Amino acid sequence: MTRYLDDEALERSAVVANCAMNRERSLAGSNGYGRELGLDIAAELARRGRWLDLCCGTGRALDEAAALAEGRTEIVGVDLAGHFVPRRPAGPVLVTASVTAWEPDGRFDLITSVHGLHYVGDKLGVLERAASWLTEDGLLVANLDVRSVRVAGGTPRRLAAELRRQGFAYDTARRRVSMRGGRAVRFPYRYLGADDQAGPNYTGQPAVDSYYEDAY
Repeated sequence: MTRYLDDEALERSAVVANCAMNRERSLAGSNGYGRELGLDIAAELARRGRWLDLCCGTGRALDEAAALAEGRTEIVGVDLAGHFVPRRPAGPVLVTASVTAWEPDGRFDLITSVHGLHYVGDKLGVLERAASWLTEDGLLVANLDVRSVRVAGGTPRRLAAELRRQGFAYDTARRRVSMRGGRAVRFPYRYLGADDQAGPNYTGQPAVDSYYEDAY
């Protein structure tokens, strides 16, 4: 029988605490944000006012982006561990918090999460909340493996279809979810808990499976 962890227990898990997926990731390069998200972050920031990065690791990529933006863009990063790079003047705002509980003070033009959802319990809950934080023409992009979202009696294909029904785009080959334009989202599922013993996912790193049941 699967052992479900609640958010508090999951955040103490060795799998989550030792996650190295996003610790020192840069803005560009072979392991950078641009490659992982399929975005030219610098170009996006040139035309967008506020950027939120969920599960930002040390915030290294955000600090690099802030240097490029030269104060023209507000950049906010949220991470559970809180082990951030030293903040330079006019650098990003870096917040130590769980992305399942943190609340912003406004909307964002760009919201990203590079491999962070792999270590979150209520992945769909985070997507619901992030969708509501987007501006009218804002963009959300995150890595998501639908095989790690387990709905009783469902399949990964069913979940991908539900994501699209809710207004998200899902790239099956790249395991990437996105949305253009903020909106209210409500998935028809009830979150049950997480399994931190799911083993490696497609990245080769141990990850977390999230369990749901139909809510109605």
